[in-house]
Amino acid sequence: MFGIPGKQAVTITDKAASQIAKLMEKDGHQGLRIGVKKGGCAGMEYTMDYVTEVDPLDEVVEQDGARVMIAPMAQMFLFGTEIDYEISLLEAGFKFRNPNVTEACGCGESIKFDDALTPKP
Repeated sequence: MFGIPGKQAVTITDKAASQIAKLMEKDGHQGLRIGVKKGGCAGMEYTMDYVTEVDPLDEVVEQDGARVMIAPMAQMFLFGTEIDYEISLLEAGFKFRNPNVTEACGCGESIKFDDALTPKP
């Protein structure tokens, strides 16, 4: 596991925990797995997938009935991130406040990390 012993890689706001718990109830999901992948105009994108089985290598963060699993390859990118859920007049969705992001595109879907974190091809 990456990070500081005893400190969770991510924090979840109350709004995000409530939304994740609702999603978990649907179809018996065990939680949401969060990761990152190459893509988008800034180079990387967050991924979120329903989980039916917990991978023993994932870091598990639980709060108020919500469970988030962080894929092993994403742990160093997500350490220190706050996951929130915001509702506005035009959209609703999860928002990531990630101190490791050095740049984000205008659409808000694509991010760039410090070159030291980014895997080389």
